[in-house]
Amino acid sequence: MYKVFLVSILLLAGITFAGEARETVEFPSVDGLTITADYYPLKEAPLILLFHQAGWSRGEYREIAPKLNDMGFACLAIDQRSGGEVNGVVNATHKRALDKGLPTAYLDAVQDMQAALNYALTTLGYNKVIVWGSSYSSALSFVLSANNMDKVSAMLAFAPGEYFSRFGKSDHFIADHARKLKMPVFITSARKEHKNWKDIFSVIPSKDKKSFLPATAGQHGSRALWEKFPEHKAYWAAVTAFLQKLK
Repeated sequence: MYKVFLVSILLLAGITFAGEARETVEFPSVDGLTITADYYPLKEAPLILLFHQAGWSRGEYREIAPKLNDMGFACLAIDQRSGGEVNGVVNATHKRALDKGLPTAYLDAVQDMQAALNYALTTLGYNKVIVWGSSYSSALSFVLSANNMDKVSAMLAFAPGEYFSRFGKSDHFIADHARKLKMPVFITSARKEHKNWKDIFSVIPSKDKKSFLPATAGQHGSRALWEKFPEHKAYWAAVTAFLQKLK
């Protein structure tokens, strides 16, 4: 109880501890829909935007974000309108979109990701923002980063792929955006998913691009970092090596 009280006092004073604080924040998407997010503040640090995979929520990062905080990164994990529930966390943005009769397909979430980037830079005031996506949002992270190359410092993609042909996009929609990226880029996935992104990785012109595949089967998306999975330490080692150069 005393610890909670002390942390609250220090937060009010503008002092934060890595891994100690999580705030629920809300801000408008490009079309005005309210986005709910978990904010893990850390002053004078880079901020990582954390985007979840299909059918899930910001709850994907409840275990991951505090560890990134401890590594020296602020985090903002948002609920995109294309999602659902994970780890007991209901996707509030998705629920609002359904209540308003708004579409919630993968591509509809691009505006939420853009709004999160704008919010991080303007309202939160971070000048170094890193984009991190999981599954469908890792693919859309290429779109977001390519359209904001003056605002995104680096990006990490957990299990990207050309997932959007069924939505009317070409079979090389993500690769076309990857061709524009000159910032540091990291890609990983389960071993069997390498085929989904090897061509995307090959066309990235960045001189600082890294990839990782586990020795075992591995996991799909950012959940690869959850402690319940046997490969999590190997994934964390690769992610940590990439991130340390970005501080």
